[in-house]
Amino acid sequence: MHAALQRGVTLIELMIALVIVAMLILVAMPSFSAWMANAQIRNAAEAILNGMQFARTQAIQFNTAVQFELTGETIWTVSRVSDGEELQRRVEEGSANATSITQPDAATILTFNGMGWIIANDDGSDSITQVDVDSSLDIDGERPLRITVTPGGSLKMCDPAVAAPDPRVCP
Repeated sequence: MHAALQRGVTLIELMIALVIVAMLILVAMPSFSAWMANAQIRNAAEAILNGMQFARTQAIQFNTAVQFELTGETIWTVSRVSDGEELQRRVEEGSANATSITQPDAATILTFNGMGWIIANDDGSDSITQVDVDSSLDIDGERPLRITVTPGGSLKMCDPAVAAPDPRVCP
């Protein structure tokens, strides 16, 4: 007689495999959390930068003053100054809950003229010169980002944690 061939896995083999998978997940979890936080920071920073670039492009394209207004963590509105017509709006999304936006000068409005340069806001408020985007969660390995605005209208997203000669350095 032939011995019966074993098919499948035993309960002990299955338990060992589950323990190994659980250990791998525990090791990878901190780096995954940091990766997720950094992705949310980048998404929020890019959303704000894209809104500012859209406002500048519209100002140049139509040769008229266009205003970018940051009204929430990642909520913004782009509108024409002359008639107040809203050109584009970004509403809140999921990543806003995990990000923190700060403007050192507390400014919320940025106005571009037809040449793409920064001009005084209609309401007399200060123009946005910098926006810092960070995680509202306290996670090791997170990388905050900064958006800087020059008086000439140049926009740049940079990393405040790096030093020259890295091209991501903040001015």
